[in-house]
Amino acid sequence: MAKGIIKNTWDRSVKITVIWLICVLTFYCFFQMALRNSSSHENANSHRPTISGRSSISHAEQRSVLYSKMAKDLEENGAVFIKQGETSQSISLSDLFTLKDETVTPILKSADPPVRANVLYLSTQYSVPISKAVKDVFLPYFDKAIWFQNSSLYHFSMFHASHHIAPVPATETEIEAEANAVKAVAESTCPLHIVLDRVVLTSTGVLLGCWQVVSGSDPVTIRAKLKAALPRAPQKQLYNEAMLHTSLARLLGPPNKLPEEESKISELQIFHDLVNRLNNQIRGLKATVSELWYVEEYDLLALAVNGNMKIRKFKLGCSEA
Repeated sequence: MAKGIIKNTWDRSVKITVIWLICVLTFYCFFQMALRNSSSHENANSHRPTISGRSSISHAEQRSVLYSKMAKDLEENGAVFIKQGETSQSISLSDLFTLKDETVTPILKSADPPVRANVLYLSTQYSVPISKAVKDVFLPYFDKAIWFQNSSLYHFSMFHASHHIAPVPATETEIEAEANAVKAVAESTCPLHIVLDRVVLTSTGVLLGCWQVVSGSDPVTIRAKLKAALPRAPQKQLYNEAMLHTSLARLLGPPNKLPEEESKISELQIFHDLVNRLNNQIRGLKATVSELWYVEEYDLLALAVNGNMKIRKFKLGCSEA
């Protein structure tokens, strides 16, 4: 009987020991798996760029793709402006300018309600040399069949509180509230340090300077802030959210002064050559943008055609430290 008791006690001890060892081994295995998963997660995070880094790279790449597409527009669609086509804002060139006796005159058409545009301003410190280069390259070929953007009004369109395609009427009180909201956006926005990526000529005859951001607030961020600050604005805006461009000139017809050696070259090739020549002069130019404007345009495209407008200027106030 004593032997039976001893045997039963031994069996129970062995079973308890086996169960205990199984539990210990199971816990150890799960513990090691957890450690490995944690280590892998940390390693993955250590090699993953920050959200802001990804966004910055993404926005720059988005602009590069967009600018490359714009550069192909003339080749793919031809010089539509020679036939008096439309602008990028769906307005006919013949509605904007008259060309009589070799003199270009803008047609001022009242905007009702006024267009309310938010634009970044490019200082004359940078715009005047750019304008001079544009005139030096293009004027000998186009004489009067070209409209040069006023160098004191070089700007980057950001966001419209109202535009001619989707007008949003506003009272004076609402306009003041919008202006104050834009001022608040400016105060939270850092100056942009930018570089001229390239100049392109579109099929509608607009000569554009296309820029990249080196540092400072990105156009995507600025447009998002303006959208939040101006909830009544049209949902459909006029430009790609990443785009940073300024109009330099508008061609209104074919080249009318050609040197003899270029008289047999196609018009399309002449356009390409002129753009390449201008790029060789000003591509890579650096600038700093430090003002956001809230503009009431009483005439259609007033900023482009020297029309009637009211400008409120706000300094970009974010600290870059």
